Amino acid sequence: MADHDLAGYEKSTFTHGGTERRILRRGTGPAVIVMAEIPGITPKVLEFADRVAEIGCTAVLPVLFGEPGRDPRPEAHGRLAAGRYAASSLLKVCVSREFTLLATGRSSRVVTWLRALAAYEHERCGGPGVGAVGMCLTGGFALAMATDARLIAPVLSQPSLPVAVSAGRAGTIDIGPEELAVVRGRCEREGLQVMGLRFRGDRLVPGDRFAFLRRELGDAFVAVELDDGAANPEALLAPHSVLTEHLIDAPGEPTRAALDQVLGLFRARLLEETPADRP
Repeated sequence: MADHDLAGYEKSTFTHGGTERRILRRGTGPAVIVMAEIPGITPKVLEFADRVAEIGCTAVLPVLFGEPGRDPRPEAHGRLAAGRYAASSLLKVCVSREFTLLATGRSSRVVTWLRALAAYEHERCGGPGVGAVGMCLTGGFALAMATDARLIAPVLSQPSLPVAVSAGRAGTIDIGPEELAVVRGRCEREGLQVMGLRFRGDRLVPGDRFAFLRRELGDAFVAVELDDGAANPEALLAPHSVLTEHLIDAPGEPTRAALDQVLGLFRARLLEETPADRP
């Protein structure tokens, strides 16, 4: 794999609250907001977006950090350049006031912008609502976005915030208590389901975090937890990125089953229902 030239993707911008960001789109039908992991919108993230478009949805990718389409592997640009690129993307997040890395009981400020994007895309694309997938440090964003009733298919893939440097941070996720109460209420009243994905040995996504979500959301939290041995052994890092770098996209593979489960949620909630069908 090498850099993706972004062919097939519409390029535009979206502005809310005085902040303008680039947007990539592909497909037609109800929108799914795809939020990339560090270092950014890699070719693997774009492969996932392609799958979202193939089922009949519009994949919408906001550029939150990094260079869209850049291959982060050392063999693509050299080990030194790859390290610098990953470090620069992480540094942007660390110094930005829009991202909350350590604080508990608080959502990142960027979630407000993302909710506005989801509302705009719902009006633009139609359908019963919007889906959202967050990955790694954006994983919990999909949960916080679900305070908006238009968000009806949230997926938290390896949600890694707050950084689990203590037991207290390991046993929570980056959402404020009032926002979490809104999401819990939607689960109880509307039948909202929240899907989470992780590898069991992933230290960035402790098991306590999923236990917390089970306690807070009950059966509405659908946990997909995979053995580390199911991860793609050719990936550079330890098992972490369920839908992208550690995906083995072949029938019978647990990571492929997890991908199919995510796409199945989008089909069920965004493509097969009408507003009258929902609880």
